[in-house]
Amino acid sequence: MKETVSCEEVMRYVCECLAQDTSSERCLALKEHLDDCDDCKEYFKSLKLTIDCYQKYNVELPDKAHKKLMDFLKLKEK
Repeated sequence: MKETVSCEEVMRYVCECLAQDTSSERCLALKEHLDDCDDCKEYFKSLKLTIDCYQKYNVELPDKAHKKLMDFLKLKEK
């Protein structure tokens, strides 16, 4: 059975998806949802732009700000 996701799940998992195998069932479901949901599509674009800027300009956050961001995104350090 094909996996479906809600907007809330997209917001929660999109960061994790960026680090996953793009052919995973979760990523494919996210991509399909993004194709049909303009709000999530805009969220994803802004998130991707933010990540690209941080990588391009090698931005380093203070430890406290980094921890708050990771907590907010519900991500764990690698």
